Amino acid sequence: MISYLIAWSVISTLFGYLFYKSWIAVLIILSGFMVYLKDEKKECALKRKNELRYQFKEVIMSVSAALRAGYSIENAFVEAMEEIRMIFGETSMMFLELKVFQKGMQNNITLEKLLDSLAERSGIDEIIEFSEVFRIAKRNGGDMNGIIIKCNQVICEKSEVNREIEVVIHAKKFEQKIMNLVPIFIIVYIQFSSPGFFEALYHNLIGIIIMTICLVIYVGAILLGKKITTFDI
Repeated sequence: MISYLIAWSVISTLFGYLFYKSWIAVLIILSGFMVYLKDEKKECALKRKNELRYQFKEVIMSVSAALRAGYSIENAFVEAMEEIRMIFGETSMMFLELKVFQKGMQNNITLEKLLDSLAERSGIDEIIEFSEVFRIAKRNGGDMNGIIIKCNQVICEKSEVNREIEVVIHAKKFEQKIMNLVPIFIIVYIQFSSPGFFEALYHNLIGIIIMTICLVIYVGAILLGKKITTFDI
């Protein structure tokens, strides 16, 4: 929360000074903090969702390897904990989830219910589909090893495609961030190279209207760019 407030304070001061040269404008823009916070939290949740999707793929790969080594399906998920800890650390989302799995199975909660719970909370298609396939196979006595291995192949293929798309989108996001800063750099450059150039647009009604229109167009372009480059597959 504090970091978001500091970031929005810097943005508000920058926009309030460059577009209006007024502390009143800074305070008005600062009042939009909750909108900014909601948008940032949404983006943070999306990043966590994509990271969880990637970590789950690694879990299924580890489980698949454990099954080939002769472990039961329940023990394969427990064995995956160590590999996930080594790759992502003890604070990673899937490591913590696997600890919940381990404790749940020790308390006689079935693996199907634990997977269903994770699928419901995550809202990730791959986890939901895997949970459904696992539940049906477990109920009907299917070849669990073969099913897990097949699911691993499908998830890995889809994950690779998603990663390729993500790399392209991240490159576009970087380009967008550079383009977002260009108008600010232009205004700052003119402010320093030609002092007084924008003075006619400050502290009068027509100037405020013109600068407000420019600010709305600028912010609208930023929001449109973020929407286009939002990655959620």
